[in-house]
Amino acid sequence: MDEKIRSGCPVSLGLDIFGDRWTLLIIRDLMFSGKRHYREMLGSEEHISTNILADRLKMLLDEGIVVKTEDPSHKQKAIYSLTEKGIDLLPILMQISSWSYKYRPVDEAYVDNAAPYEQGGDWDDLMTELRKVHLRPGDAPTVSNGPSNT
Repeated sequence: MDEKIRSGCPVSLGLDIFGDRWTLLIIRDLMFSGKRHYREMLGSEEHISTNILADRLKMLLDEGIVVKTEDPSHKQKAIYSLTEKGIDLLPILMQISSWSYKYRPVDEAYVDNAAPYEQGGDWDDLMTELRKVHLRPGDAPTVSNGPSNT
């Protein structure tokens, strides 16, 4: 077993990747806020520090959840994109969001965004749009090794 893996429990394995305060917020920014550059992510309202952002982006790159490419408009900038593995986190973010709408004091500014998905809506269209934005032509969706709902 990999030294970084504490257990083979699926909950623990997932939390090894996104069980901190910041990782899913970075993914949220990539998915919903159109933030694709390091400096844009630093500007999020939660005020992530530079060292934490750099560390989490490195981990997301190492895990294959995000890819980094050079920005053709600026040699010193990089563009971060979700991979299929990252896009597959959309239902998790939506379920966390749904739980928060039910039990937490969500800001009114976010209420209209949730309406189409509040009752466990169909996320296929949203995932298709994310693929158009983040995946390069020729990137194929990956096959899961986990259980299937079919």
